[in-house]
Amino acid sequence: MELSSTLCRRQEAFHREQAANATLENARSIAGKAANAWAIEAAAAEKREARRARTRGIAEGMAMPAEAGDEEDEVFAEEDDDEGEESFDEEDRLFSENPDRGFGTG
Repeated sequence: MELSSTLCRRQEAFHREQAANATLENARSIAGKAANAWAIEAAAAEKREARRARTRGIAEGMAMPAEAGDEEDEVFAEEDDDEGEESFDEEDRLFSENPDRGFGTG
């Protein structure tokens, strides 16, 4: 289970408070070590959350042009069909590095 950065920061604050209010040196030491561990985990959680947000943004950015490109391809295909020539999609497949591009149905 992955912990959120919010939970980790709350736990860190809790243990720092416990360390500050502890009367015994041993309790202060343990609470301080626990707070440091939660701080490390919070930093890792923040990196994970930032990576997820960045990846999600990239995926959304890549999806948008593909949708716009589909509409554009349809317009070119209609124009080509009117002229009786090959459609834009068929010409595009000839120059594709991926020979399966455009053949899938979905």
